Amino acid sequence: MEKISVLFVCLGNICRSPAAEAIFINLLKKRGLTDGFIVDSAGTGSWHIGKKADSRMRIAAERRNLNILSRARQITSNDFEKFNYIIAMDNSNFRNIN
Repeated sequence: MEKISVLFVCLGNICRSPAAEAIFINLLKKRGLTDGFIVDSAGTGSWHIGKKADSRMRIAAERRNLNILSRARQITSNDFEKFNYIIAMDNSNFRNIN
């Protein structure tokens, strides 16, 4: 069975998209579905490449028993081939992706 791939995208990939990634992975784990998915996040900008999620976002996630483990990266043209679903966090991100 082919895995379903989902990419969450925001501006810098240090707040909203890594949080969405962590939440989605947590929901998949609760339902025993992690083996069927590839989940990642990215940003439209390059400012934070390689950095951890914002410390305030990581603290807020930890309070909800979520771990944000990803490192910031910028969306690439290869992502359009790799992912079945690319989910923009807002209209501005959607326009930038397009």
